Amino acid sequence: MDLFAKTKPVEGTLGAWAERTHGLCAFPKLLGEVSNRMSFGGRECVVWSINNYLGLANDPEVRAVDARAAADYGLAAPMGSRMMSGETDELEHLERELAEYATKPAAFFMNFGYPGMSSMIDALTTRHDVIIYDAQCHACIVDGVVLHRGKRFAFPHNDVAALTDLLDRVSAQLPPNGGILVVTEGVFGMSGGLGRLDEIVRLKERFDFRLLVDDAHGFGVTGPHGGGTGEHFGVQDGIDLYFGTFAKAGASVGAFVAGASEVISYLRYNTRSQIFSKGLPMPVVVGNRARLRLIRERSGAREALWSVSALLQRELRARGLEVGATESPVTPVYLDLDTGRAVEFVRRLRDEHGVFASLVTYPVVPKGVVQLRLTPTALHTADDVVQTVEAIEKVHHALAGRP
Repeated sequence: MDLFAKTKPVEGTLGAWAERTHGLCAFPKLLGEVSNRMSFGGRECVVWSINNYLGLANDPEVRAVDARAAADYGLAAPMGSRMMSGETDELEHLERELAEYATKPAAFFMNFGYPGMSSMIDALTTRHDVIIYDAQCHACIVDGVVLHRGKRFAFPHNDVAALTDLLDRVSAQLPPNGGILVVTEGVFGMSGGLGRLDEIVRLKERFDFRLLVDDAHGFGVTGPHGGGTGEHFGVQDGIDLYFGTFAKAGASVGAFVAGASEVISYLRYNTRSQIFSKGLPMPVVVGNRARLRLIRERSGAREALWSVSALLQRELRARGLEVGATESPVTPVYLDLDTGRAVEFVRRLRDEHGVFASLVTYPVVPKGVVQLRLTPTALHTADDVVQTVEAIEKVHHALAGRP
Protein backbone atom coordinates (compact mmCIF):
# COMPACT_ATOMS: atom_id res chain seq x y z
CA MET A 1 0.00 0.00 0.00
CA ASP A 2 1.21 3.50 -0.81
CA LEU A 3 2.10 5.33 2.40
CA PHE A 4 0.47 8.49 1.06
CA ALA A 5 -2.86 6.78 0.31
CA LYS A 6 -4.10 7.92 3.70
CA THR A 7 -3.75 11.57 2.68
CA LYS A 8 -6.74 11.34 0.34
CA PRO A 9 -9.90 12.80 1.90
CA VAL A 10 -11.95 10.25 3.82
CA GLU A 11 -15.63 10.71 4.61
CA GLY A 12 -16.18 11.77 8.20
CA THR A 13 -12.87 13.59 8.59
CA LEU A 14 -12.11 17.29 8.55
CA GLY A 15 -10.04 16.81 5.42
CA ALA A 16 -13.10 15.63 3.51
CA TRP A 17 -14.47 19.18 3.73
CA ALA A 18 -11.16 20.93 3.09
CA GLU A 19 -11.92 22.15 -0.43
CA ARG A 20 -15.23 23.67 0.60
CA THR A 21 -14.26 25.04 3.99
CA HIS A 22 -10.63 26.15 3.64
CA GLY A 23 -10.46 29.85 4.38
CA LEU A 24 -14.01 29.84 5.76
CA CYS A 25 -14.41 27.30 8.57
CA ALA A 26 -10.79 26.20 8.57
CA PHE A 27 -7.73 28.45 8.31
CA PRO A 28 -9.69 31.72 8.01
CA LYS A 29 -7.77 35.02 8.00
CA LEU A 30 -8.84 37.56 10.60
CA LEU A 31 -7.20 40.97 10.21
CA GLY A 32 -6.77 43.92 12.52
CA GLU A 33 -6.09 44.29 16.22
CA VAL A 34 -7.26 41.36 18.30
CA SER A 35 -10.58 42.54 19.68
CA ASN A 36 -14.34 42.00 19.65
CA ARG A 37 -14.51 43.38 16.09
CA MET A 38 -12.03 42.47 13.36
CA SER A 39 -11.96 42.23 9.58
CA PHE A 40 -12.79 39.08 7.63
CA GLY A 41 -13.22 38.94 3.87
CA GLY A 42 -13.05 42.70 3.59
CA ARG A 43 -15.79 43.50 6.09
CA GLU A 44 -15.97 44.18 9.81
CA CYS A 45 -17.35 41.33 11.88
CA VAL A 46 -18.23 40.76 15.50
CA VAL A 47 -15.71 38.07 16.41
CA TRP A 48 -16.50 35.23 18.84
CA SER A 49 -13.53 33.01 18.00
CA ILE A 50 -10.66 34.67 19.86
CA ASN A 51 -9.19 33.33 23.11
CA ASN A 52 -8.90 36.73 24.77
CA TYR A 53 -11.20 36.34 27.76
CA LEU A 54 -10.06 39.40 29.71
CA GLY A 55 -9.27 41.59 26.72
CA LEU A 56 -5.53 41.67 27.37
CA ALA A 57 -4.33 41.01 23.81
CA ASN A 58 -4.12 44.69 22.86
CA ASP A 59 -4.24 46.25 26.30
CA PRO A 60 -1.93 49.31 26.20
CA GLU A 61 -0.05 48.26 29.33
CA VAL A 62 0.52 44.75 27.96
CA ARG A 63 1.63 46.07 24.57
CA ALA A 64 4.07 48.44 26.24
CA VAL A 65 5.64 45.65 28.31
CA ASP A 66 5.88 43.42 25.23
CA ALA A 67 7.55 46.20 23.22
CA ARG A 68 10.09 47.03 25.93
CA ALA A 69 10.96 43.36 26.43
CA ALA A 70 11.39 42.85 22.67
CA ALA A 71 13.71 45.87 22.53
CA ASP A 72 15.68 44.70 25.57
CA TYR A 73 16.07 41.02 24.67
CA GLY A 74 15.10 40.44 21.04
CA LEU A 75 13.61 37.06 20.09
CA ALA A 76 16.75 34.92 20.23
CA ALA A 77 17.47 34.84 23.97
CA PRO A 78 17.62 32.52 25.71
CA MET A 79 19.18 30.11 23.24
CA GLY A 80 18.91 26.36 23.66
CA SER A 81 16.69 24.29 25.90
CA ARG A 82 15.95 25.56 29.35
CA MET A 83 17.78 22.66 30.99
CA MET A 84 20.98 23.19 29.01
CA SER A 85 21.32 26.95 28.67
CA GLY A 86 17.93 28.64 28.87
CA GLU A 87 17.27 29.26 32.57
CA THR A 88 16.66 32.90 33.57
CA ASP A 89 15.71 34.92 36.61
CA GLU A 90 12.51 36.00 34.83
CA LEU A 91 11.42 32.37 34.40
CA GLU A 92 12.04 31.63 38.06
CA HIS A 93 10.13 34.75 39.12
CA LEU A 94 7.21 33.76 36.89
CA GLU A 95 7.10 30.26 38.37
CA ARG A 96 7.04 31.59 41.94
CA GLU A 97 4.21 33.96 41.03
CA LEU A 98 2.24 31.16 39.32
CA ALA A 99 2.67 28.87 42.33
CA GLU A 100 1.38 31.58 44.63
CA TYR A 101 -1.63 32.28 42.42
CA ALA A 102 -2.45 28.57 42.14
CA THR A 103 -1.92 28.20 45.92
CA LYS A 104 0.59 25.39 45.41
CA PRO A 105 4.16 25.01 46.74
CA ALA A 106 5.80 25.09 43.29
CA ALA A 107 5.14 25.57 39.57
CA PHE A 108 6.87 24.60 36.32
CA PHE A 109 6.46 26.87 33.30
CA MET A 110 6.16 25.07 29.95
CA ASN A 111 6.62 26.29 26.39
CA PHE A 112 3.15 25.33 25.17
CA GLY A 113 0.15 23.63 26.73
CA TYR A 114 -0.46 20.85 24.23
CA PRO A 115 2.98 19.16 24.26
CA GLY A 116 3.41 20.05 27.91
CA MET A 117 0.31 18.17 28.98
CA SER A 118 0.92 15.14 26.75
CA SER A 119 4.54 14.82 27.80
CA MET A 120 3.74 15.36 31.48
CA ILE A 121 1.27 12.46 31.51
CA ASP A 122 3.92 10.30 29.87
CA ALA A 123 6.51 11.34 32.47
CA LEU A 124 4.21 10.65 35.42
CA THR A 125 3.18 7.10 34.54
CA THR A 126 4.81 3.72 33.92
CA ARG A 127 3.35 0.51 32.52
CA HIS A 128 2.37 -0.48 36.07
CA ASP A 129 0.14 2.58 36.52
CA VAL A 130 -3.46 3.12 35.42
CA ILE A 131 -4.88 6.31 33.91
CA ILE A 132 -8.58 7.11 34.22
CA TYR A 133 -9.82 10.14 32.31
CA ASP A 134 -13.01 11.92 31.30
CA ALA A 135 -14.14 10.85 27.82
CA GLN A 136 -14.46 14.49 26.72
CA CYS A 137 -10.95 15.53 27.74
CA HIS A 138 -8.99 17.68 25.30
CA ALA A 139 -6.87 16.07 22.60
CA CYS A 140 -3.65 16.97 24.44
CA ILE A 141 -4.76 14.72 27.31
CA VAL A 142 -5.89 11.95 24.98
CA ASP A 143 -2.53 12.04 23.20
CA GLY A 144 -0.74 11.83 26.54
CA VAL A 145 -2.86 8.83 27.48
CA VAL A 146 -2.05 7.16 24.14
CA LEU A 147 1.65 7.39 25.05
CA HIS A 148 0.93 5.42 28.22
CA ARG A 149 2.24 1.86 28.16
CA GLY A 150 -0.13 0.59 30.85
CA LYS A 151 -3.88 0.31 31.24
CA ARG A 152 -6.14 3.26 30.60
CA PHE A 153 -9.89 3.77 30.96
CA ALA A 154 -12.24 6.58 29.95
CA PHE A 155 -15.35 7.29 31.99
CA PRO A 156 -18.46 8.91 30.45
CA HIS A 157 -18.35 12.68 30.62
CA ASN A 158 -18.79 13.95 34.20
CA ASP A 159 -20.23 10.58 35.27
CA VAL A 160 -18.85 10.38 38.80
CA ALA A 161 -20.73 7.14 39.49
CA ALA A 162 -18.93 5.50 36.55
CA LEU A 163 -15.63 6.92 37.76
CA THR A 164 -16.33 5.47 41.21
CA ASP A 165 -16.97 2.03 39.73
CA LEU A 166 -13.73 2.23 37.74
CA LEU A 167 -11.74 3.28 40.79
CA ASP A 168 -13.23 0.43 42.78
CA ARG A 169 -12.38 -2.13 40.09
CA VAL A 170 -8.92 -0.76 39.27
CA SER A 171 -7.92 -0.40 42.92
CA ALA A 172 -8.70 -4.06 43.56
CA GLN A 173 -6.44 -5.19 40.69
CA LEU A 174 -3.60 -2.69 40.98
CA PRO A 175 -0.12 -4.18 41.40
CA PRO A 176 1.89 -3.10 44.46
CA ASN A 177 4.16 -0.89 42.35
CA GLY A 178 1.29 0.74 40.44
CA GLY A 179 -0.60 3.96 41.02
CA ILE A 180 -3.73 5.64 39.64
CA LEU A 181 -3.85 8.98 37.83
CA VAL A 182 -7.28 10.56 37.31
CA VAL A 183 -7.41 13.31 34.68
CA THR A 184 -10.23 15.73 34.00
CA GLU A 185 -10.77 19.35 33.06
CA GLY A 186 -11.89 22.36 35.05
CA VAL A 187 -13.81 23.93 32.17
CA PHE A 188 -14.51 21.76 29.13
CA GLY A 189 -13.62 23.93 26.17
CA MET A 190 -16.35 22.84 23.75
CA SER A 191 -19.39 22.43 26.00
CA GLY A 192 -18.53 25.06 28.60
CA GLY A 193 -19.45 22.66 31.40
CA LEU A 194 -17.40 22.35 34.56
CA GLY A 195 -15.68 19.16 35.65
CA ARG A 196 -17.18 17.76 38.84
CA LEU A 197 -14.06 18.55 40.80
CA ASP A 198 -15.80 18.72 44.17
CA GLU A 199 -17.24 15.23 43.79
CA ILE A 200 -14.02 13.81 42.38
CA VAL A 201 -11.94 15.24 45.22
CA ARG A 202 -14.33 13.65 47.73
CA LEU A 203 -13.56 10.26 46.20
CA LYS A 204 -10.06 10.60 47.64
CA GLU A 205 -11.58 9.71 51.00
CA ARG A 206 -12.32 6.23 49.58
CA PHE A 207 -9.63 5.64 46.97
CA ASP A 208 -5.90 6.19 46.61
CA PHE A 209 -5.30 8.19 43.43
CA ARG A 210 -3.73 11.43 42.21
CA LEU A 211 -5.76 14.08 40.42
CA LEU A 212 -4.53 16.12 37.44
CA VAL A 213 -6.82 18.96 36.29
CA ASP A 214 -6.44 20.79 32.99
CA ASP A 215 -7.91 24.24 33.66
CA ALA A 216 -6.89 26.02 30.47
CA HIS A 217 -10.29 27.73 30.19
CA GLY A 218 -10.72 28.28 33.93
CA PHE A 219 -7.39 29.86 34.82
CA GLY A 220 -7.91 33.59 35.34
CA VAL A 221 -11.64 33.27 34.67
CA THR A 222 -13.44 31.08 37.23
CA GLY A 223 -13.39 31.42 40.99
CA PRO A 224 -13.80 34.52 43.18
CA HIS A 225 -10.30 35.75 42.32
CA GLY A 226 -9.89 34.03 38.94
CA GLY A 227 -7.84 31.29 40.59
CA GLY A 228 -9.60 28.65 38.53
CA THR A 229 -12.24 25.96 38.80
CA GLY A 230 -10.64 24.45 41.90
CA GLU A 231 -11.05 27.82 43.61
CA HIS A 232 -14.64 27.99 42.34
CA PHE A 233 -15.48 24.68 44.05
CA GLY A 234 -13.25 25.33 47.07
CA VAL A 235 -11.21 22.17 46.41
CA GLN A 236 -7.92 23.54 45.07
CA ASP A 237 -6.05 21.77 47.88
CA GLY A 238 -7.45 18.44 46.68
CA ILE A 239 -6.04 18.89 43.16
CA ASP A 240 -2.60 17.29 43.09
CA LEU A 241 -1.49 18.84 39.80
CA TYR A 242 -3.12 22.02 38.52
CA PHE A 243 -2.50 22.85 34.86
CA GLY A 244 -3.18 26.21 33.26
CA THR A 245 -2.17 28.15 30.17
CA PHE A 246 -1.61 31.73 29.07
CA ALA A 247 -3.32 31.00 25.75
CA LYS A 248 -6.82 31.90 26.96
CA ALA A 249 -7.20 34.51 29.72
CA GLY A 250 -3.58 35.58 29.24
CA ALA A 251 -3.85 36.15 25.49
CA SER A 252 -0.31 34.87 25.07
CA VAL A 253 1.51 31.51 24.87
CA GLY A 254 2.99 29.19 27.45
CA ALA A 255 1.56 26.92 30.12
CA PHE A 256 2.33 25.76 33.63
CA VAL A 257 1.70 22.98 36.10
CA ALA A 258 1.60 23.58 39.85
CA GLY A 259 1.80 21.08 42.69
CA ALA A 260 4.03 19.63 45.39
CA SER A 261 7.66 20.74 45.18
CA GLU A 262 9.13 17.26 44.77
CA VAL A 263 6.67 16.38 42.00
CA ILE A 264 7.34 19.63 40.14
CA SER A 265 11.08 19.01 40.43
CA TYR A 266 10.59 15.53 38.96
CA LEU A 267 8.60 16.93 36.04
CA ARG A 268 11.22 19.59 35.43
CA TYR A 269 13.80 16.85 34.80
CA ASN A 270 11.58 14.29 33.07
CA THR A 271 9.10 16.11 30.79
CA ARG A 272 10.58 15.37 27.38
CA SER A 273 8.75 18.08 25.43
CA GLN A 274 10.47 20.66 27.62
CA ILE A 275 13.88 19.06 27.95
CA PHE A 276 14.32 18.66 24.20
CA SER A 277 12.90 21.96 22.95
CA LYS A 278 14.15 25.54 22.93
CA GLY A 279 12.76 27.80 25.61
CA LEU A 280 10.32 30.55 24.71
CA PRO A 281 11.82 33.96 23.91
CA MET A 282 12.37 36.29 26.86
CA PRO A 283 9.70 38.82 25.74
CA VAL A 284 7.07 36.08 26.14
CA VAL A 285 8.16 35.33 29.70
CA VAL A 286 8.40 38.99 30.68
CA GLY A 287 5.05 39.67 29.02
CA ASN A 288 3.45 36.76 30.86
CA ARG A 289 4.56 38.16 34.20
CA ALA A 290 2.74 41.39 33.33
CA ARG A 291 -0.32 39.46 32.17
CA LEU A 292 -0.44 37.41 35.37
CA ARG A 293 -0.32 40.61 37.44
CA LEU A 294 -3.21 42.09 35.47
CA ILE A 295 -5.20 38.84 35.70
CA ARG A 296 -4.90 39.10 39.47
CA GLU A 297 -5.61 42.82 39.70
CA ARG A 298 -8.37 43.42 37.15
CA SER A 299 -11.45 41.90 38.70
CA GLY A 300 -13.49 44.36 36.64
CA ALA A 301 -12.48 42.64 33.42
CA ARG A 302 -13.57 39.30 34.84
CA GLU A 303 -16.90 40.80 35.89
CA ALA A 304 -17.42 42.25 32.40
CA LEU A 305 -16.64 38.86 30.84
CA TRP A 306 -19.18 37.05 33.01
CA SER A 307 -21.78 39.77 32.47
CA VAL A 308 -21.63 39.63 28.67
CA SER A 309 -21.48 35.82 28.78
CA ALA A 310 -24.66 35.67 30.85
CA LEU A 311 -26.41 38.10 28.50
CA LEU A 312 -25.35 36.14 25.42
CA GLN A 313 -26.50 32.80 26.83
CA ARG A 314 -29.76 34.25 28.15
CA GLU A 315 -30.65 35.82 24.80
CA LEU A 316 -29.80 32.67 22.84
CA ARG A 317 -32.00 30.57 25.12
CA ALA A 318 -34.83 33.12 24.89
CA ARG A 319 -34.92 32.54 21.12
CA GLY A 320 -35.11 28.80 21.48
CA LEU A 321 -31.48 28.15 20.55
CA GLU A 322 -29.76 25.25 22.29
CA VAL A 323 -26.69 26.15 24.35
CA GLY A 324 -26.56 23.05 26.52
CA ALA A 325 -25.53 23.15 30.16
CA THR A 326 -22.63 25.57 29.94
CA GLU A 327 -21.50 26.95 33.30
CA SER A 328 -18.75 29.19 31.94
CA PRO A 329 -18.23 31.90 29.34
CA VAL A 330 -17.73 29.19 26.69
CA THR A 331 -21.02 29.28 24.77
CA PRO A 332 -21.94 26.43 22.42
CA VAL A 333 -24.84 26.74 20.01
CA TYR A 334 -25.98 23.29 18.90
CA LEU A 335 -27.33 23.21 15.35
CA ASP A 336 -29.86 20.69 14.04
CA LEU A 337 -28.18 20.87 10.63
CA ASP A 338 -26.06 18.46 8.64
CA THR A 339 -22.47 19.49 7.97
CA GLY A 340 -23.20 20.88 4.51
CA ARG A 341 -25.92 23.22 5.74
CA ALA A 342 -23.79 24.12 8.77
CA VAL A 343 -21.03 25.34 6.45
CA GLU A 344 -23.60 27.46 4.61
CA PHE A 345 -24.78 28.70 8.02
CA VAL A 346 -21.30 30.02 8.82
CA ARG A 347 -20.95 31.64 5.39
CA ARG A 348 -24.23 33.50 5.75
CA LEU A 349 -23.42 34.62 9.28
CA ARG A 350 -20.23 36.23 8.08
CA ASP A 351 -21.16 37.47 4.61
CA GLU A 352 -24.69 38.67 5.33
CA HIS A 353 -24.66 39.58 9.02
CA GLY A 354 -21.05 40.38 9.94
CA VAL A 355 -20.81 37.72 12.67
CA PHE A 356 -17.69 35.54 12.86
CA ALA A 357 -18.19 32.34 14.87
CA SER A 358 -16.38 29.01 14.65
CA LEU A 359 -18.08 25.84 13.42
CA VAL A 360 -17.12 22.65 15.28
CA THR A 361 -17.80 19.09 14.13
CA TYR A 362 -16.35 15.61 14.63
CA PRO A 363 -13.60 14.74 15.56
CA VAL A 364 -13.38 17.87 17.74
CA VAL A 365 -16.75 16.98 19.28
CA PRO A 366 -18.58 13.62 19.37
CA LYS A 367 -20.02 12.20 16.15
CA GLY A 368 -23.37 13.68 15.23
CA VAL A 369 -22.71 16.98 17.01
CA VAL A 370 -22.60 20.15 14.92
CA GLN A 371 -22.14 23.36 16.87
CA LEU A 372 -20.92 26.89 16.94
CA ARG A 373 -18.57 27.80 19.76
CA LEU A 374 -18.84 31.41 20.87
CA THR A 375 -16.05 32.73 23.09
CA PRO A 376 -17.07 35.97 24.81
CA THR A 377 -14.50 38.47 26.06
CA ALA A 378 -14.54 41.42 28.42
CA LEU A 379 -14.51 43.65 25.31
CA HIS A 380 -17.82 42.44 23.86
CA THR A 381 -20.82 44.72 24.24
CA ALA A 382 -24.58 44.37 24.50
CA ASP A 383 -24.82 45.60 20.89
CA ASP A 384 -22.50 42.77 19.84
CA VAL A 385 -24.80 40.31 21.56
CA VAL A 386 -27.95 41.68 19.93
CA GLN A 387 -26.42 41.63 16.45
CA THR A 388 -25.12 38.10 16.95
CA VAL A 389 -28.22 36.52 18.45
CA GLU A 390 -30.52 38.03 15.84
CA ALA A 391 -28.25 36.79 13.06
CA ILE A 392 -27.97 33.27 14.44
CA GLU A 393 -31.73 33.03 14.93
CA LYS A 394 -32.51 34.30 11.42
CA VAL A 395 -29.99 32.08 9.58
CA HIS A 396 -30.73 29.02 11.66
CA HIS A 397 -34.47 29.26 11.09
CA ALA A 398 -33.92 29.70 7.35
CA LEU A 399 -31.62 26.71 6.99
CA ALA A 400 -33.52 24.47 9.40
CA GLY A 401 -36.73 25.08 7.46
CA ARG A 402 -38.50 26.82 10.30
CA PRO A 403 -41.00 29.68 9.96
